[in-house]
Amino acid sequence: MSKEFTPKLFSILKLGISKETFIKDSLSGLIVGIVALPLAIAFAIASGVSPEKGIITAIIAGIIISAFGGSRVQIGGPTGAFIVIVYGIVEQYGINGLTIATFMAGFIIIGFGIAKLGNLLKFIPYSLILGFTSGIALIIFSSQINDFFGLHITKLPADFIDKWIVYFKNFSNINWYATAITIGTITIMLVFQKFIKKIPGSIIAILISTIIVQLLKIPVDTIESNFGSIPNSFHLPSFPKVDFNTIQSLIQPAFAIALLGSIESLLSAVVSDSMIGGKHRSNIELIAQGGANIFSSLFGGIPATGAIARTATNVKNGGRTPIAGIVHALVLLAIMLLFGPYAKLIPLSCLAGILIIVAYHMSEWRQFKSILKGNRMDIIIMLTTFFLTVIFDLVIAIEIGIVLSSFMFMKRMSESVQVQNILTDNVNGEHLFDEELVDLPKGALLYEINGPLFFGAARQFQETITNTNQEPKVIIIRMRYVPMIDATGYQSLKEIIKTYKVRGINVILSGISETLRKDFEKNALFLIIDKKFVVKDISKAIELAKKTF
Repeated sequence: MSKEFTPKLFSILKLGISKETFIKDSLSGLIVGIVALPLAIAFAIASGVSPEKGIITAIIAGIIISAFGGSRVQIGGPTGAFIVIVYGIVEQYGINGLTIATFMAGFIIIGFGIAKLGNLLKFIPYSLILGFTSGIALIIFSSQINDFFGLHITKLPADFIDKWIVYFKNFSNINWYATAITIGTITIMLVFQKFIKKIPGSIIAILISTIIVQLLKIPVDTIESNFGSIPNSFHLPSFPKVDFNTIQSLIQPAFAIALLGSIESLLSAVVSDSMIGGKHRSNIELIAQGGANIFSSLFGGIPATGAIARTATNVKNGGRTPIAGIVHALVLLAIMLLFGPYAKLIPLSCLAGILIIVAYHMSEWRQFKSILKGNRMDIIIMLTTFFLTVIFDLVIAIEIGIVLSSFMFMKRMSESVQVQNILTDNVNGEHLFDEELVDLPKGALLYEINGPLFFGAARQFQETITNTNQEPKVIIIRMRYVPMIDATGYQSLKEIIKTYKVRGINVILSGISETLRKDFEKNALFLIIDKKFVVKDISKAIELAKKTF
């Protein structure tokens, strides 16, 4: 097995783990497991599924991602980013549709890893990522208004605008007890975050609010009142029934889960690398993420990925190997088996407060504000993705965001490609090229291309050369700074050669590397141009030009 596809845990075990490291990782895993419990429950409820599905996902994904992933400290499980997708799938296709979409997404993510796309996914523009994560944050916040104010609305519409219309119609039913619990939860979390970093504020808030509600019999919604008891056992894994029609209807949400999960997990791995000075293995990380989603769906869980907040908590508490992630999952398993019946007593307004804090951190409003002052294309991509996520659908937002990002990339790359005519393109009267070019014969034109000749720049290249007002006897195209040419670039090059051939004008290609020469063979360019007109350096090109007169 190559190093690229070797899980980090295997490499670390081969080197050996000291007793001190094992103890530190175990303690970190214990803390992260406690932190993950309320988040797993809250994410599940906000996604429109029963709370135990979030815990099951955190257990299954936590073990698989840590044991077989490419990061030393990654913590896997359900995250806030999936709430929008999961809620939409459950609304449209039901729980069975979500299971199948998650199952399919797992294989898609594994395909990303096998195809070594791990490194490429890192290049998705930050403006696009910030657009949909900020949009998700706003949606998460809006989804908690019902529990924040204790409105007791049993069926909320999925659409953002329709949801707020229903809220405004029901604000007369505010339960001030629920509102007080939410505000208290937010206050406790913010206070503990500043002064007591080792004890998670979310756990303290849950304990205090649950005890007060039960002792004083405060009339607020709890997990039990809305979802029933939380089971303290696992169902046996079952394979979803998948047919071609189901695949057709769910392939789009499955790809959205796969793409979002891949991006978030690799972002989390990059962030953790900067914190510990490590280097993760992108492709095996994707394969592990894919496996985690497959097994999560088989056990009745929801989509999973690397969780940035929990991973950062792991690092800050001393976790340095995947053992911490495995321990975190085992802690969740123990809590589910031993304390599951008590978790049903948690007030939903307390979970709303926890998710509002999660939404605040996800919003990254400072970075959002910063991009609004920057490049116009980045602003367009971010705002487009943001509003599409909030008003329409995250799947559409990601698709259109990627298309816009591709256009931006093409525009910037085409602008970076320069096609210069040495007879007319001068700077302050000084020659732009080598001294030997003074020997260029009269009646010859020389163009130099700087940059990759790909589809984004091919049209500019073709128009620049073919729209010359002169009638040369020979044209030299210097390509010493062309690292690659794609199919569109080759087509443009062929058309230029054909156009001038019809007019009786020879085209000489200079500075052609061995790599480009081999590509010329593959792209049948030598059927258009004689091999003698393809030379390595400019002096040979000029000498050949003189002979053609």
